[in-house]
Amino acid sequence: MQQKFLSNLVLLLLLNLVIKPVAIFGIDATVQNQVGSEAYGLYFSLLNFTFLFNILLDLGINNFTTKNVAQYPGLMTKYMGRIAGLRLVLFVLYAVFTLILASVLGYPPEVYPVLSILITQQFLIAMIAYFRSYLSGMLLFRLDALLSVLDRFLLILLCGAVFFFTLPGNAFKLEYFIWIQFISYILSFLVGLMLVVRHIGTSKIRFHRPISFLIIRQSIPYALLIVLMMLYTRVDSVMLERMLDDGAVQSGIYAQGFRLIDAFFMFAMLFSNLLLPIFSRMIGLKENVKELFSLSSKLLIWGSIALASFCFWNAHEVLDLIYTNDIEKSVPPFQLLMLTFVAMCIILIFGTYLTALGEMKTLNTIAFIGLIVNVGVNLYLIPRWGVWGAAVSTLMAQSVVAVSQLYIVAKRLKLNWQFADAGVFMLFVAVCFSIGWLGILYNIHILLQMGALIACLLLFKVINIRLFSSILFASKK
Repeated sequence: MQQKFLSNLVLLLLLNLVIKPVAIFGIDATVQNQVGSEAYGLYFSLLNFTFLFNILLDLGINNFTTKNVAQYPGLMTKYMGRIAGLRLVLFVLYAVFTLILASVLGYPPEVYPVLSILITQQFLIAMIAYFRSYLSGMLLFRLDALLSVLDRFLLILLCGAVFFFTLPGNAFKLEYFIWIQFISYILSFLVGLMLVVRHIGTSKIRFHRPISFLIIRQSIPYALLIVLMMLYTRVDSVMLERMLDDGAVQSGIYAQGFRLIDAFFMFAMLFSNLLLPIFSRMIGLKENVKELFSLSSKLLIWGSIALASFCFWNAHEVLDLIYTNDIEKSVPPFQLLMLTFVAMCIILIFGTYLTALGEMKTLNTIAFIGLIVNVGVNLYLIPRWGVWGAAVSTLMAQSVVAVSQLYIVAKRLKLNWQFADAGVFMLFVAVCFSIGWLGILYNIHILLQMGALIACLLLFKVINIRLFSSILFASKK
């Protein structure tokens, strides 16, 4: 399983390294630079608003499908058409609920056309994720990888063409970006549908009440976990926009740092996408997961620390490479969000293992505590500190969840960390952050700092070339 994990992780990383940075920094950031922080901030708030309750589109079905297709492939393929029928019903419920909630929160009438597009877009995203859950559940990771980047690839092509052919003097409008993104998701949805039909076959779409209730009942714990995690991760920008007089501007400033975290998190999610079906399969076969768990957690968590230290000390330089507006104001929240990224990576690895174990009650309890911390601290700090307060609350909430999950998994796997192991880890953290600090103190070029951090990853065997090459070579044989 280590061979399958590493070989497919390499493919996923290559595809995502080529496609997603261009989409996020070349397209998304360019759009914000051209339309301004206030206009983009309102869009960003609406986008996150549609994210908050998109669990109503899924109710945990994707995680349920991935886990159970990996363990019971013959059984789950029979349910495909019935699950699709259930999803259509859930889309209607989600759309009605979101529009009513937007009215209650006082969103002005002029935002409803954009909001309606974003609501439909969430349905397309949910269906693409549903198709991917079948592909990953069948361990078809290469097709899953291609589908995971298709919408961003199409966005680059279409939006890049509009940028290129826009005449000088004609301002790029936010509406262009919204429609292009929507079309990209429609095309990706159609490709995903064709892939699943090819490997599973056609299935009549219908709403089957007994099966639907059975799936919902079994998926509710997954659904509750997703909505809690979504809330304590994305509620900040919505609260900023609603609570402050200049909320749209503040949300736009927050978006500049959050976009980078979101981009890094997309790469981190690749670990979870691969590990959930693999952990589920290994647990179902009663195989020992400790070795794979240790390998994946060291790769992701230690790697995230190196990245966080670099971006923390070079926050202004990193943001200045991408944005043209409000860079100084974006630096402090971005630095805190980079520290938050480490906690988010811990949650990804440890939470994925607990999900594969079926420890949903534990995960939901921890996530609920995280939500209470996030909302409570936001209510206190946002009126006082604005965007910086939102970043502080996110760091506190994610840290509480990360430490709690780490403690639970250590008990489940009986991880006996030695004093020497803790010492090596603390030394690694100290070296990574010292590299950035010395870089600022002595004005060392950021490329040299990056080289020093890569050397640190090699020295501490976070990137173990000999181990990786031996595993990958064995998988080819």
